[in-house]
Amino acid sequence: MSELPTLGFAGIGLMGLPMCRRLLAAGYRLKVWNRTPDKCAPLVELGAERVDTPAELCANTDIVLLCLADTQVVRDVVFGPRGIAEGARKGQLLVDHSSLEPAATRDMAAELAFRCGTHWVDAPVSGGTAGAEAGSLAIMAGGRAEDIERVRPVLMHLGQRLTHMGDVGAGQVSKVCNQMIVACNALVIAEVVALAERAGVDAGLLAPALAGGFADSKPLQILAPQMAASAFEPVKWHVRTLLKDLDTAVKLSREQGSSTPMSGLAAQLMRLHGSQGNLARDPATLVELFREAQA
Repeated sequence: MSELPTLGFAGIGLMGLPMCRRLLAAGYRLKVWNRTPDKCAPLVELGAERVDTPAELCANTDIVLLCLADTQVVRDVVFGPRGIAEGARKGQLLVDHSSLEPAATRDMAAELAFRCGTHWVDAPVSGGTAGAEAGSLAIMAGGRAEDIERVRPVLMHLGQRLTHMGDVGAGQVSKVCNQMIVACNALVIAEVVALAERAGVDAGLLAPALAGGFADSKPLQILAPQMAASAFEPVKWHVRTLLKDLDTAVKLSREQGSSTPMSGLAAQLMRLHGSQGNLARDPATLVELFREAQA
C-alpha cells in the first residue's frame, strides 16, 4: 500500500474547516495556513501543523489545496510576498477549490507552471457547509487528466462526485453555471415565501408540500423553511458570495458573447440586498427584500 500524500491547505473558513477535518480523519498529514491564524486552532488540536506563510505549505508536501474568498485573494496567496509560488516546485499540484473568474484561473495556472513547474487543477465545489461536513460535495474540475486522477483519491474524501470538465478553467466555468442556478433559485424562493405570506398561506408548509415535485430542489428545502421562520443564524454562507459569483457570470457572458438576462437581473437584486447591510448575512435574508417591497 502506497503512502498517503502530504497535503497543505490554505483558507480555513466556513468550507475549509470541515474539509480539513475530513482530510485529517482520513489519515492525511496536513499543513494549514490562514490569514487569521486563530482559525487554524481546531485543526491543530486534531493533529494539523500550522505554518506562518503560504510558501511554507509547499515544504515537504505533495499537494497544496486552496479554499479562498475570491480571485484577488488567490492571486495574493499564490503570487504575493511569501506566497505559494516562492515555495512551490516541479511535481507538486495546486488544487484550487475557490470560485474564481475562469480567465484569471487560466492565467495564474500558466504563470505558476512557467515559474515553478507546478500544475494547477481548478476544482470548485458545490454543496455548502453541510456537504463539506458530510463529504458529499459535488466537485467540478479543470486541468490535465493525469493531474485530476492523481488527486482523485484525496478529493473523494471531500465529495461524492468528481467530474473532469475539461482543461484548466473548465471547473470554474462549471461553477459559474452552478451559481447562476443557485442564486436565481434563491431569489425566486424568496419571492415565493413572501407572496405566500402575503396571501395568507403558511409559508413553512411550502417545502414539504412541494417535495418530490418539479419545483423541488435542495435550495427550496433548505432556504424556504429558513425564510418562513426568519431563521437567519447561524450563517452558513454569505450574500456576498452569491453576488461575487453572479458578477463573474455576467462578466463571463460578456466575454463569450452570450446572453444571461436572468443572472444579470439577479446580480442587480443581490447587489441591492447587499447594499442594505446584508453582504455578510445568510442568503435566507433575501426574503426581507421582498417582504419590504410588499409592505
